[in-house]
Amino acid sequence: MKGKNFVAMVAAVVFAFGVVLFRPDFAAAHCDTLDGPVVTAAKIALKKGDVTPVLKWVKKEYEAEIRDAFKKTMAVRGKGKDAKELADRYFFETLVRIHRAGEGAPYTGLKPAGAVEPIVAKGDKALESGSVDNLVELVTNAVAKGIRERFTHAIETKKHAEESVEQGREFVKAYVEFLHYLERLHMAVKGHGAH
Repeated sequence: MKGKNFVAMVAAVVFAFGVVLFRPDFAAAHCDTLDGPVVTAAKIALKKGDVTPVLKWVKKEYEAEIRDAFKKTMAVRGKGKDAKELADRYFFETLVRIHRAGEGAPYTGLKPAGAVEPIVAKGDKALESGSVDNLVELVTNAVAKGIRERFTHAIETKKHAEESVEQGREFVKAYVEFLHYLERLHMAVKGHGAH
């Protein structure tokens, strides 16, 4: 039982680190790719002729707008191949735009399939496989490497910080980078990161 609690705690830490280290303003958002979960749900909804599979991706206050876009899309899809492609694209864009608005994130257009950060793809794989172990190892190693690299640079520049103003400034720069990195990690662990 202890092992499961530890894995759950580490998974939460990994998620929190990912929230800060891989924020949407640093990386392409997964939900705005043509192979992401939002567009995948939209494809299922269009195939079934049922909007229900996409509603979980939008806040309740936007549901009517999505239902309306779905209804319009379904009406146009039967008017030929080009009309179907255009209608589907309209629905994907509308859905992703509204989903992103619900996250408080800007909509910058649909990205091609495969345009997702590797860490996000690995997060999806962890959910698909039901195991977070590989993801925990990947993120833990990346965080450890980031701390060690910044620490090493700071400690090396500290040795020469009093030799000249220029070398002192090099140390201060390394010191600030090291501590800000730690601060971002700590904020993520405490839950102050943004999606």
